[in-house]
Amino acid sequence: MSHSPSLDLPESDVRDYEKLLKILPNHDVIIHLALDTKAENFLSGKINPDNIKMVYNVYEAAIVSGVPRVIMASSVHADKPPNWRELNLLSPNRLPFPDSPYGASKNFMESLGKYYATKGLEVVCIRFGGIGSKPSPDDCYEKGVWLSHEDCVGLVKKCIDADKIPNNFFIVYGISNSKNRFYDFSNPLDWEPQDCADDRL
Repeated sequence: MSHSPSLDLPESDVRDYEKLLKILPNHDVIIHLALDTKAENFLSGKINPDNIKMVYNVYEAAIVSGVPRVIMASSVHADKPPNWRELNLLSPNRLPFPDSPYGASKNFMESLGKYYATKGLEVVCIRFGGIGSKPSPDDCYEKGVWLSHEDCVGLVKKCIDADKIPNNFFIVYGISNSKNRFYDFSNPLDWEPQDCADDRL
């Protein structure tokens, strides 16, 4: 996939739909990372409606502006393992059970992405784990969802460079290849993480 010049929007308000319509044309991929975490996070028990509005604006503006692909930052909190100490790896394709209102808002992001995929938009939802240089050695859950910086970059690059997104939509778990991971990171782009949490302790 060829790429137009990159555009970073750290000072832009993604709630402003009309502004998105002005700046998105002639770009190939949107990577949507914008999120107000002050009120909405997996511990707060709250949802910020502005975060949902931003998700909708990105999808809709992409379609209207002719941007062919969107990569969305979802989260492992979209699907909580029922008993993460004793289970098989969870597939990204199973019916999710969020662990919080924050996780439920990520379910909305993914469901809306499925809808826009039927309109021709290519959508990848990455359920990111805990991104960091190394996990906590005493936290089994953190080690199980850890994602190294290198694996994170490799995954996003795969999603950008792919010639085609199969069926216009898929969900992938952004976690490293740790021994006690909880999620299945298989995906149609043949991305395979290289790092392991235990090797970074």
